[in-house]
Amino acid sequence: MIPLIYHDAYDLNIGNHVFPSRKYRLIKERLGLPVLTPEPASDADILRVHTKAWTEGLRDGTLRAGEMRRLEIPWSAETAKAFWLAAGGTILASDLAMEHGGAYNIGGGFHHAFPGHGEGFCAIHDVAVAIRKGKRRAMVVDVDVHHGNGTAAIFANEEAVYTLSIHQLRNYPAIKPRSDCDIHLNNGVGDEEYLELLTPAVIQAMDEHKPAILYYVAGADPYEHDQLGGLKLTIEGLRRRDEFVLGEAAKRGIPFVITLAGGYAFNVEDTVTIHTNTALAAGAAIRR
Repeated sequence: MIPLIYHDAYDLNIGNHVFPSRKYRLIKERLGLPVLTPEPASDADILRVHTKAWTEGLRDGTLRAGEMRRLEIPWSAETAKAFWLAAGGTILASDLAMEHGGAYNIGGGFHHAFPGHGEGFCAIHDVAVAIRKGKRRAMVVDVDVHHGNGTAAIFANEEAVYTLSIHQLRNYPAIKPRSDCDIHLNNGVGDEEYLELLTPAVIQAMDEHKPAILYYVAGADPYEHDQLGGLKLTIEGLRRRDEFVLGEAAKRGIPFVITLAGGYAFNVEDTVTIHTNTALAAGAAIRR
């Protein structure tokens, strides 16, 4: 099986919230396999991406009210620790992916975080932190229903990092910085149209960019019964999505790192199933 990275403190401890951060524990329990425990990213690692003011304000709980409203989750010491741990988990997953062909962080994917602020439940951009620390030619394939605006902004001027985002156009965020490849989807897109649009874009990007490592931001929220999405992918369609992206990476010998990003199904067990299927697809890909 693919290496799994998890920490009990990944839970953001945000109480009754649309973002079910308990999903991390539920996925780990559903998989029922041994996991590796990460250390928190160092402040020096976080500062590779984020400003000193944002890093210290988030760590110490001194953010302004406006910054907290933009983040859309309450602050606590446990929440801050969870973000540092998620970044540490993605760093660890990067190292393990280079050794094993892939790794799965049962957390992370906080793609709405910008250098100087957080938004959309995302405070620390763990994928960007891992990319900057690893200094490898990288590609980000973001399949969350929401545009990876933080990713696009952070890597806008870095030729060594290719960013691809496939997302619902008329959804959060309102302002979508340009990725290297943006696939804007209309409301209600289902399995077949989604895969028809994703397939050639991913193949072309992998073949032309030739990354040393691929980061797969594997959002579960394109699901047809998601509270914050307006696409119509089925659980089977999402499984096919994962098998395609991870299979294409493995076929080319590109190590991949999986982070989870969003998932807000009315029934949290559906979100857990989607994320669990991603882990199974990853394991199958690296066994080929």
